[in-house]
Amino acid sequence: MCSLLKYIQYPFQRFGRLVESLLDSEQKNGNKNTIFVLDGVRGVAVLMVIVFHVNRLTGDNLWDQTDYPLASSISTAGGIGVTLFFVLSGFLLFMPFAKALLFKIKWPLTRVFYLRRVLRILPAYYVSLFLLILLQYPEYLHPDHLKNLLLFLTFFMDSSPATFRQLNGPYWTLATEWQFYMLLPIIAIGIAFVVSRVPIKRRLPAVTACLIGIIIWGLFIRYWGHYFLKHPSQTFLVPRIVLNDIIFFLFGIIGKYTEDFAIGMFVSLCYIYSQHPSTDKKVVQLWQRLSPWLWTGGILILVFSAMWQFKKGHAWSWTFIPTGMMKNYDWLSEILLAIGFAACIAAVLYGSSGLRAIFNWPLLRWVGLISFSLYIWHIPLLVLFQSRIMPLLQGLQLNRYESYSLYWVWILLIIFPFAFLSYLIVERSWIRMGDRWRVSIEKKHRETLKKQEDQATCQKTGTEQKCAFTLPQEAITKYKPFTKL
Repeated sequence: MCSLLKYIQYPFQRFGRLVESLLDSEQKNGNKNTIFVLDGVRGVAVLMVIVFHVNRLTGDNLWDQTDYPLASSISTAGGIGVTLFFVLSGFLLFMPFAKALLFKIKWPLTRVFYLRRVLRILPAYYVSLFLLILLQYPEYLHPDHLKNLLLFLTFFMDSSPATFRQLNGPYWTLATEWQFYMLLPIIAIGIAFVVSRVPIKRRLPAVTACLIGIIIWGLFIRYWGHYFLKHPSQTFLVPRIVLNDIIFFLFGIIGKYTEDFAIGMFVSLCYIYSQHPSTDKKVVQLWQRLSPWLWTGGILILVFSAMWQFKKGHAWSWTFIPTGMMKNYDWLSEILLAIGFAACIAAVLYGSSGLRAIFNWPLLRWVGLISFSLYIWHIPLLVLFQSRIMPLLQGLQLNRYESYSLYWVWILLIIFPFAFLSYLIVERSWIRMGDRWRVSIEKKHRETLKKQEDQATCQKTGTEQKCAFTLPQEAITKYKPFTKL
């Protein structure tokens, strides 16, 4: 019996050691901006999305919606995990720019930023896209579908009704993320231009004001985007055909979620400010004291948002939420979600050891590690189970709980291992290549700046003839750092 138990435990022990080694490797190779507790938060985000889609595929009937409206609201609101992904992206990717904006730190290399984003997203996405087209949607290779295929290749599949939530439901969010990646350095440079003359001591409120402006812009676009899509005959200042092109790039079908990213950027700004050695320790202490309140407030906001989302499809529920508010202020529901998630993230960053331990749990961090592959593959594999496996089990006359459980057995035995292999085979190699290229590019950049400084010193002291090198003025201008920041 003991030997049989050992054989059963052995694969789980090996898997545990493999997970620990991967997380340790990530920690050793990770850059200085990595916050490992947020890997667990990312794991929660992808699990929320999977729960949402499983509920949808099983008819959203795990509970009786009339008798258990709260459980139904929460279980069917997992799609809001997408908002958590957007807030996390705004937080993590803005960190190096926040440092440069708040303190006298060199501006991050834009080419490094773009290189890492390209190698992080494109390989796994294109592999999944072409496999799905070859195996399931070959019609996209026909000439009459080439326009739609081009939208998928260029990450504008969120902007056309013909491609929105087609091929693979989660793809539309990748388009939104990618467009944010492309614009973030430009947005950061714009903020830098605005605050460049502001003293360092006043940078925090100045950058905050800029982020508030971005949030207002996002809300403005969301409100008018919904309005003009609902009123196809209306226009403003330009002909409607021109306005349609503007909507395509600025709004798409359901918005670009600019306010979500900006909320994450604001939390990142506050976190970077509190972490800097020059910041009063009382700021961190205040954050720690507020953490329980932020967590409680964030959860309450998210629960209310889940009720709001549930009432959209079930008008009879939650009578304390006025129907008029749903109709007139639905464009504010997204920023409400973002605020709730931002409060929870802020609470986790400086929360109690118990709260942080939840998100530092190695298994949850591992889910966060493979979350991208999980995200892009879970729907096709769930649909495969629904269309090919479940019909074979019809004779068993399964009830809803048994059917629901079988979906999760499929997720644990097939989808998680598949996503793990996708991470190991596709994602990991390109991520490591990006890290190597980043180190090489940053090293060359530092050497160039060092030569520039030495050249300037020689010219200042009048001893340039003793220098063993010369740099053309074009190179000096090209590599001149963002000194005014």
